Amino acid sequence: MVADAQVQNDIAVDSSEEQDLTDGFHLLIEALQLNGLHTIYGVPGIPITDLGRMAQAQGMRVISFRHEQHAGNAAAVAGYLTGKPGLCLTVSAPGFLNGLTALANATTNCFPMILISGSSEREIVDLQQGDYEEMDQLAIAKPLCKAAFRVLNARDIGIGVARAIRAAVSGRPGGVYLDLPAALFGQVMDAKEGAASLLKVIDPAPRQLPAPESVERALGVLRGAKRPLIILGKGAAYAQADDIVRDLVERSGIPYLPMSMAKGLLPDDHPQSAGAARSLVLKEADVVVMVGARLNWLLSHGKGKSWGAPGSKKFIQIDIEPGEMDSNVEIAAPLVGDIASCAAALLEGMGDNWAAPPAEWLAMVEEKRSVNLAKMAQKLGADTTPMDYHSALAALRLVVKDNPDIMLVNEGANTLDFARSIIDMFEPRKRIDVGTWGIMGIGMGAAVAAAIETGNRVLCIEGDSAFGFSGMEIETICRYNLPVCIVIFNNNGIYRGTDVNPTGNEDVAPTVFVKGIRYDRMMEAFGGIGVHATSRDGLDAAVRAALESGKPTLINAVIDEASGTESGRIGNLNPQSVVKKK
Repeated sequence: MVADAQVQNDIAVDSSEEQDLTDGFHLLIEALQLNGLHTIYGVPGIPITDLGRMAQAQGMRVISFRHEQHAGNAAAVAGYLTGKPGLCLTVSAPGFLNGLTALANATTNCFPMILISGSSEREIVDLQQGDYEEMDQLAIAKPLCKAAFRVLNARDIGIGVARAIRAAVSGRPGGVYLDLPAALFGQVMDAKEGAASLLKVIDPAPRQLPAPESVERALGVLRGAKRPLIILGKGAAYAQADDIVRDLVERSGIPYLPMSMAKGLLPDDHPQSAGAARSLVLKEADVVVMVGARLNWLLSHGKGKSWGAPGSKKFIQIDIEPGEMDSNVEIAAPLVGDIASCAAALLEGMGDNWAAPPAEWLAMVEEKRSVNLAKMAQKLGADTTPMDYHSALAALRLVVKDNPDIMLVNEGANTLDFARSIIDMFEPRKRIDVGTWGIMGIGMGAAVAAAIETGNRVLCIEGDSAFGFSGMEIETICRYNLPVCIVIFNNNGIYRGTDVNPTGNEDVAPTVFVKGIRYDRMMEAFGGIGVHATSRDGLDAAVRAALESGKPTLINAVIDEASGTESGRIGNLNPQSVVKKK
């Protein structure tokens, strides 16, 4: 009996000791949760399969994709929508490389994101001994993200997560890589010591106030303007300083031009909106105020024919990154700081008696705007059969107007270009598209994140080529029963479906797809709703029914295969050969 009691006592002691231990798996999960990060997008596999299982068991939402790039795109969009770093979890080597594309894109677009990847052990990688999926991931990631860290000891997980969070969201946001070798997860340590090693990041993105002299300089330039213009970029939308930005625009009385993901910061039908007069205001403005926008290729680098005569403009630029100033043209009045603080400082300096822009300028903008809107209305009024881009988007334009709270995801070439100018937005951060790089393939990942992070219904307008990059993720959408309605503008090819092989052999032209593809049947295969739409009325009814039901739906919208244009509206970037081969 004494011996039995001793055995029982030993078992109790062992059990007590087990309860006082923790490991790398649990420390990572607890570090993320401590900092308010509760959703992971990723693809399970060696060596992070159990991490996903444990995270779900401890209350995190783990959204499993079919490909890491789309999980990464979802994480990036989650970061944009929430202001917290979106999390993407991948396996090592090839899985890491798949996620790296999204990480680089997030960094380019200034979206906070953390790519967490399992990796091979250092002692094997450094000697190139051929481990399973061996790769020096940290070295590869560094040039493509804002920061990269490797954690080798369980006691440093809290510090590693904290550094990753702060790097992702502070200053100009971006992507961060966190390298976690497989052996790290199984490391064991005292539970109390482990808990004490975790950090809750305090004020990860502190306000950065502009210098008073910079504010006064900007106001001085603005006071001298005869034809001022405000350009709102997606940085202004990300800042979530909606009321302050709106006050700045309305008190100044200045016409504003929203970049595509800034649409809705102020409604597109706002009287000061100059979106329909874009060419005029870019060319004729004498002072341009850039709010969270960069003078990159999307704005012709601030120079060239679209901007009028060289030296005809002065620029005021609000950006949190000092190095952005003068990147393409001279910035007469740089305002370095966070957008909310800079806009508030400008408002305070304006006071209550700020003079409106000259009436002649406002009348010029309004006249051009009215003329262009009338031309657009005429095109949208034509109910063509088969549908072209204008007739199809005319239906979707009304759907969005009637449902301003829905999330709009948009990608493609012609599908993107036409939708961007035709569909008005009325609320901030409701439009997600291809961003700075203008890449294809963000659609399904963005749609999943938009539904998960906001709880809103999602309308995803896709070109048929763009959809091909991430189309398998419709299974993900169906698996999680997300309220996503996908509309594919199907014109049988890239740009158009009318190209022919000049050699006359049986291979189709490289831009042509299978004729009459039924994408809607793909959705039905996964248990979603598929609809084949061949008319504007049919498309309108199908989209409204999908939004009403909240069920995963894919609408195959048949578009005239000849209605597209080469490379959309950036055909000038596609070099054309002038050499004729004999």
